[in-house]
Amino acid sequence: MRYTTVIFDLDGTLLNTLEDIRDSVNHILTKYGFPERDLEQIRLSVGNGSGVLLEKSLPQGRDTPGFEELLAEYVAWYEGHNRIKTAPYGGVLEMLRALTASEHKIAVVSNKPDANTRALVRHFFGGYVSVAIGERPGIRRKPAPDSVKAAMEELQSYSYETVYVGDSEVDLKTARAAGIDCVSVAWGFRSPDFLRSLGAKTIANTPAEVVKLV
Repeated sequence: MRYTTVIFDLDGTLLNTLEDIRDSVNHILTKYGFPERDLEQIRLSVGNGSGVLLEKSLPQGRDTPGFEELLAEYVAWYEGHNRIKTAPYGGVLEMLRALTASEHKIAVVSNKPDANTRALVRHFFGGYVSVAIGERPGIRRKPAPDSVKAAMEELQSYSYETVYVGDSEVDLKTARAAGIDCVSVAWGFRSPDFLRSLGAKTIANTPAEVVKLV
């Protein structure tokens, strides 16, 4: 076994959350008279947390009057509507089952709000994931290494035995900042060519390939 510990990103890696995110963003936009965003626009806006997502979705960004109130309303709405269309990618449950059977320690680190992250992980992957960490006060969101290091500390794992698995440029930067290896996935919100252009060295085309790589 090459690694003892696998830390996963959530959106675009374990779960296809894009449609529920789009619908929640558009709920806020239409409620306050802003133009809606399509799925591709949302896909290119996710990865850096809810604040950046809403900033990119509003015509005036953070200069929008009442931005913080709109953000809080979005987070609350999404928390209550985040399991309508969201589902694991094909093969993900089998991947987690195989990693658990081989006694890997498994964590999820996301830039979603912490409550959303924990709720989704508990609902979809509760039997497989030991630690789930989202964005919360006192811990910098990815690509800062804080949340990954917090997960490693909770799992009592060292950097040399830990690998990070994600679908985006944020995940590549996070792994580098944490000083751990990275496996990028080809089925998420960014294309393999884009990831390679940013220096991705290992790309898994299917969840089954992740099992073989770790």
